[in-house]
Amino acid sequence: MTTSTRAKVTRNAAPLTGQRAREIQAFGSVVSMPIALAEDTRRASADNLNQLLADTITLRDLYKKHHWQVSGPTFYPLHLLFDKHFNEQNDLVDLIGERIMLLGGVSVAMSADVAEMTLVPRPPRGREEVPVQISRLLHAHEIVLKEARGMARRAAEEGDDGTNDLLVSSVIRTNEMQVWFVAEHLVDGPLVHADGQATE
Repeated sequence: MTTSTRAKVTRNAAPLTGQRAREIQAFGSVVSMPIALAEDTRRASADNLNQLLADTITLRDLYKKHHWQVSGPTFYPLHLLFDKHFNEQNDLVDLIGERIMLLGGVSVAMSADVAEMTLVPRPPRGREEVPVQISRLLHAHEIVLKEARGMARRAAEEGDDGTNDLLVSSVIRTNEMQVWFVAEHLVDGPLVHADGQATE
């Protein structure tokens, strides 16, 4: 651009809305990243993590659904627990999404795309009883944990230590802890009177 051309450019405070252009990177592709990992390794990890991301987003949103719709005598503690777990899953969503981008991939992001990809069964729109809500959450956790364990092993075999560390240190440990906290609510124990005779 010459000096005379530059002088003709005018600036305007109006926002440039309605802009369109081609995608700069297709979903499912990876771009070169200087992180000392082969392209095939980065592509495999990104593909695996996108599946995990879709299922983690779905699990996160399942927690928010149940947070709003929980009812009954355990409403208050479960209302708080479900929201706590939602926030922890939300942190995992961000970590997984950023890892995919770091590998040179493209993170799945929009709800319609997530709905097409997730392996977590879709719940009804309406409210369900607490034991059903909890059972749904535990099933979703099991899906995520099974995926994460297999993916962690593959990442370790391929030398993708960063992905392996994310899966083991964050995804697996967080989901295991949440399973424990949620599963204990399905133990059929007495609330007031102990069952049976005490032994001395």
